[in-house]
Amino acid sequence: MKLALIAFAAGSLMCLAFAQSRSGPSEQASWAPKPLAVPKYTPPHKPVTHLADLQKQHAGQAEWRQVIVDDDHLHGEYIQSAPGSQVPRRFHPDTREFWAVVEGQLRFEIEGQQPILATKGSLVQVPMQTLYSIETIGDKPALRYEVNIAHAKTFYPVDVHPPEMPGFEWIRARLNRKPGPYGQGNKLHVNLYELAKDPKFRGQAFVTDDRSFANIIYGYERELAPIDPKNRGHYHPECAESWLVMLGQIRYPIEGQGVIIADEGDIVYVPKFTFHAPRYHSNPACRLAMNGYPNIAHVRDGGEPDE
Repeated sequence: MKLALIAFAAGSLMCLAFAQSRSGPSEQASWAPKPLAVPKYTPPHKPVTHLADLQKQHAGQAEWRQVIVDDDHLHGEYIQSAPGSQVPRRFHPDTREFWAVVEGQLRFEIEGQQPILATKGSLVQVPMQTLYSIETIGDKPALRYEVNIAHAKTFYPVDVHPPEMPGFEWIRARLNRKPGPYGQGNKLHVNLYELAKDPKFRGQAFVTDDRSFANIIYGYERELAPIDPKNRGHYHPECAESWLVMLGQIRYPIEGQGVIIADEGDIVYVPKFTFHAPRYHSNPACRLAMNGYPNIAHVRDGGEPDE
């Protein structure tokens, strides 16, 4: 009996050591601020923007654009461009911009890089102070989701005629421009469908910047544990989060909104301080998660008081 107790104790210690080696030491609970009222949505934000609704709204238009996210951290727009249309050369002095191609074909010319033909599933980014242009290729319109830092400014080389800006004038200027680097988790171009050819692929970071983060999250509903209706997921105290569904369906329980099922092309948004628990809802499924910080805090319920 004594030997059995010793063996049980040794086994328990080994299990504890293994658990701590995977998840670190047990964390003491913290007091985290949470508004008494569930944060409200402010225009243009909605819990979910269905791509099918946008396409119906803009039916018959070869070109259209609609702001989906416009908060303190990020600005995101859906943009459809007609065949042959071009975005002339430009750059952003202080911010990194990125795109997800949802339909059609786009040719990106980015300073210092070979031209990129981006198709459905492509993610492309350009660092600060780096010239780029975009052309819609083929005989069909192209649809992209474009994201930049909130209130980002656009500069143009002097051989490009800039657009009218009420309340502003354009002046000749110099700023010791130096194209920004990639690296540190930033990719020039990836395509989801190419990445997913690897059966082990389960996602990766695409943009990692001081003021923006975009993460490809890919997987299968069949690999998940059963749904726990008591699990509220987590919230972020410093910024909102949004997702572009790139493949399949994603299930979103959102505090104050119930459960949302989002389809490919849909964009889901949650304000800060709002619990959410996204999970795959098809086999496979993929979402592009976007927020304002590369190491954003995930605040979860703390459970029972510490003993």
